[in-house]
Amino acid sequence: MAVETLLNQALSGQDISVDAGVALLKQQDPSAIAAIRQAADTLRQQQSGDTVTYVINRNINYTNICEQHCSFCAFRRDAQQLGAYWLEWEQILAKTTDAVQRGATEICMQGGLNPEAKVDGSVLKHYIKLTQTIKQAYPQLHLHAFSPQEVQFIARQDGISYRHVIAALKEAGVGSLPGTAAEVLDDEVRKVLCPEKISSATWLEIVGLAHAAGLPTTSTLLSGHIETPEQQIQHLEQIRQLQQQSLAQGYPGITEFILLPFVGQEAPKPLRRRVGRDQPVLDDALKLMAVARIYLGNWIKNHQPSWVKLGLAGATTALQWGCNDIGGTLMEEHITTMAGAQGGTCLEVSDLQGAIASIGRPYQQRDTLYGSVHSDAVCSDKAVAEAIAS
Repeated sequence: MAVETLLNQALSGQDISVDAGVALLKQQDPSAIAAIRQAADTLRQQQSGDTVTYVINRNINYTNICEQHCSFCAFRRDAQQLGAYWLEWEQILAKTTDAVQRGATEICMQGGLNPEAKVDGSVLKHYIKLTQTIKQAYPQLHLHAFSPQEVQFIARQDGISYRHVIAALKEAGVGSLPGTAAEVLDDEVRKVLCPEKISSATWLEIVGLAHAAGLPTTSTLLSGHIETPEQQIQHLEQIRQLQQQSLAQGYPGITEFILLPFVGQEAPKPLRRRVGRDQPVLDDALKLMAVARIYLGNWIKNHQPSWVKLGLAGATTALQWGCNDIGGTLMEEHITTMAGAQGGTCLEVSDLQGAIASIGRPYQQRDTLYGSVHSDAVCSDKAVAEAIAS
């Protein structure tokens, strides 16, 4: 079909097919790409409105000691290796206290997989204590923590079910799960990127179980390395099907989709050589984000770029390619930064607000689940005009 026909289908409210998604991704003609951008921006406006949201959060990468050896990761260390670290409970609480003092409503926690991290001989009890260290001191905080890979790791180490792990983490205070460790949901790609990680089916299973337990998740795609357009769309298709299934059963489902472009500057050399570049290609990321909006927007209405990977300017541009959220302040970020990302590790609220206002859009602070925080924080038309003028 012609690009115009495919886009008209999407604009009329229909879900486009896998073949249509691939056809859009493969477009190279500037006029076709411009039409894709415009369609994605229109759908963003219809599905999510004009207000761009952001969250005040802190990212805590509690350890980089990890048993796995993903080919794209510059973060992980062996326990005795130079640069290895493990945060003590007091350090985690201090970071959380600092975040609260700076207005955070969310703590995001992910880290390496360390088999030695146990309490009373149990890995699960260690993660529960990690959760309770934060929630007992600051019960008002939303804890967005532990990817499907971490859930599988806990279950494997302790010999218990995924369902048991999820229920225990929820009871301890986890409010939602990051949809990371998805990378690309294609096992041939995973054999190269992350051969020790969970399979695509296991990732989907654990996310589905989280939904069934009442825990929302996010969803991600690691793009711009060895994957093909066909594999990118199959990834989106599996996410779309999972979301449809979860929502049909009345589960909370996926709150947002986040594109994570590959950063290879400090990645292990074999993959870095194979990919052939160190930083993401912004044009490729923008087109993929636009197609993701077209493909997923009926089911996942919130789409977010990564300012850590693309820089704030790139992430701001993405707001005109189908994204409606600019992410969070993070306060500190180590995993992507150690890979060589140039976006930085922390942004102030004023940085996010200024970026949004620079394209003439209003902004609104949100919580993790996209509820509004401080309704008077929505900026006025006058504030937008002043930001643009400055």
